[in-house]
Amino acid sequence: MAMQATISQPVSVSGNGLHSGSEVNLKLIPGAVGRGIQFRRTDLEGFVVEAHAGNIAKVSYATSLMKRGVFISTTEHLLSALMGCGVDNVSAEIDNLELPILDGSAQPYIEMLDAAGLRTQRRPRQAICIVEPLELEEDGKFIGVYPGDGYHLHYEINFPHPAIEKQSFDLELTPANYRRELAPARTFGFLRDVEAMRRQGLIRGGGMDNAVVLDDRRVVNGPLRFDDEFVRHKMLDLIGDLALLGLPLQGRVVANKAGHALHTALVRRLLREKSHWKLVETAPHELAAAV
Repeated sequence: MAMQATISQPVSVSGNGLHSGSEVNLKLIPGAVGRGIQFRRTDLEGFVVEAHAGNIAKVSYATSLMKRGVFISTTEHLLSALMGCGVDNVSAEIDNLELPILDGSAQPYIEMLDAAGLRTQRRPRQAICIVEPLELEEDGKFIGVYPGDGYHLHYEINFPHPAIEKQSFDLELTPANYRRELAPARTFGFLRDVEAMRRQGLIRGGGMDNAVVLDDRRVVNGPLRFDDEFVRHKMLDLIGDLALLGLPLQGRVVANKAGHALHTALVRRLLREKSHWKLVETAPHELAAAV
């Protein structure tokens, strides 16, 4: 059986929030066994917001958490990196409301985990094993989960833009696959949307160094890290959002143009409708922590 894992020592990084533009310091600290991923607002007397479905806040352009009025924004890239590397228990201390966007991908978080090192803990790692399909569809967007071995994902997108159009990607989630195939994929946005989004108080910290930016015809700050970097980043986000289940999945996830809102709606439905899954202990070869 696989055992739970945390980091071996604290590690820190500083940067700006994508939407707030505010400076923020992030410190990852080893977490106690069974505690899961917790965010701690050091600027608010260490108030703790757990990374689970009960704390999901408004979801649109980022996945945010809120507990008793305390907000944690843009959590998906860090959660994705932790899930991708098989890390179960970590305390993430921040001194502002939004995690740093860094280069717009999960790669800087992978580098933090490598610098910290990982260690196993003395409790078996469990997973949510899908035993009955569950599908959600809304306004042409779709997500479903199905029984299956391991943790498999399929994502499709279709943007009416010559640099994107239809893309799809399949992955079996293992630490090695995540690091190689998903972690470097960056978030992306369109120049035509910038003014409207900033009027809404969004992407104040966005720029050419932390996102793939497109005009009406092309990528303006290439080269891309993958030919299909756009769909890979959507899958990266999906893994981070599904981390709010509190445990890894065992099964197959299929998403088509889904986005954060539908990802997190699936999390809520799964936890509410327990007939769709059972708890199992994971095998070491399926979701072993990367060391």
